[in-house]
Amino acid sequence: MIEVNQAQEVLQNLFKQLIDFGLKLVGAIILWYFGCWLINLANTLISNALKKTVEITIIRYLKSTVSITLRVILIVAILGYFGVETSSFAALLAAAGIAVGAAWSGLLANFAAGVFMIFLRPFKVGDSISAAGVTGTVIEILSTIINTSDNVRTFVGNNKLFSDNIKNFSANPYRRVDIIVQISKTPSAQEAIELIRANIVQIPNVLVDPAPLIEILEFNYTSTTIAIRPYSNNDNYAQVYFDTNKITQQILSEAGYFLN
Repeated sequence: MIEVNQAQEVLQNLFKQLIDFGLKLVGAIILWYFGCWLINLANTLISNALKKTVEITIIRYLKSTVSITLRVILIVAILGYFGVETSSFAALLAAAGIAVGAAWSGLLANFAAGVFMIFLRPFKVGDSISAAGVTGTVIEILSTIINTSDNVRTFVGNNKLFSDNIKNFSANPYRRVDIIVQISKTPSAQEAIELIRANIVQIPNVLVDPAPLIEILEFNYTSTTIAIRPYSNNDNYAQVYFDTNKITQQILSEAGYFLN
């Protein structure tokens, strides 16, 4: 009789534990879905608050960071609800984070530099830049990809890019073309300048304002060096550069201004 009572008591305790576990499991599932709903709500609020003033790349980065952080907190909270000691779990996560950070320090440095560049905006997609020894058009920012002028796609480390000088050729509405020619001293340098100026202003896409600058750069006993500096819009820079070279060579050669 005693054995029967003990068996019944064991079954009752087991049944009670199963009910408690089932209730906790249901509660954990409800907590998980409710927590995920709150996380999605937080991401939606972040997106709505920033989409009018911040680039979509930054918004996606923030949403991803918030989502991962809050989900880790949610998992720790659910484990605590089941009675699992979470302090050791948190310490394990911290240790894992340090290990991953040490292993991926270079990658994380590049990623962080990319984020800083998005916030500081030294350039944007479509800009023509020169940085880290690469010159071309930017086609992606977060992991910087540049198409060079000879149509080579170049991947540049953000950390190297961020620590180097960056020239943004597209930041201002126009650029100056710099060409230097050397002529013989015998003819009048001023006449050569006026001849060049009269032809340069006729080149398509040379800006009237600011006007082309054509002056003597330096001179010596045998020759005179002239600086030719017309301005053009960014899109027409190459055309103006090549046309200026072509026309300058043609008119100075015909007029006999080059050194013999």
